[in-house]
Amino acid sequence: MAEFDGKETLADLERRMKGAVETLRHDLAGLRTGRASAALLDPITVEVYGSAMPLNQLATVTAPEPRMLSVQVWDRSNVQPVEKAIRAAGLGLNPIVEGQTLRLPIPDLTEERRRELAKLAAQYAEKARVAVRNVRRDGMEALKAAEKKGKISQDEQKRLEGEVQKLTDRHIAEADKAAEAKEKEILGK
Repeated sequence: MAEFDGKETLADLERRMKGAVETLRHDLAGLRTGRASAALLDPITVEVYGSAMPLNQLATVTAPEPRMLSVQVWDRSNVQPVEKAIRAAGLGLNPIVEGQTLRLPIPDLTEERRRELAKLAAQYAEKARVAVRNVRRDGMEALKAAEKKGKISQDEQKRLEGEVQKLTDRHIAEADKAAEAKEKEILGK
């Protein structure tokens, strides 16, 4: 980590903590809740043109109905690989091919599957909390090093440690709130 010079490093720590929370939100968006969401297909990669490409670079994904996704494949030769990738993704979706369009009915989630998804959401949240705490640790170490080198006073170190802790608490609360909302959505509460 860079030398601790007050505001710049606090801003850097906040940026890194925000990144952890945004990653959590992105991961949670990919969890199925029984409602159609284009983000559900974001993690899917398709083997085409001799390499693995993200689905969103090969097709347009829309949610025309609450329980249906539509995948409009741009190149007719990619329809089969896209269908195969969606089936292999383990999302429990069975595409219906209609020309260059794949329709994906979203089946109801079983209670067991809902619990599994809720556990997965909790795991994603824990990963985000650990990432935020690691950023806090880096910040605290940089503060101690700056105080030892005489770049900041002991009082300034204590004040900045308090600021870093406030940032940490705020971002962990954001992560918890996002995960809790997703769990409620998954469990249908």
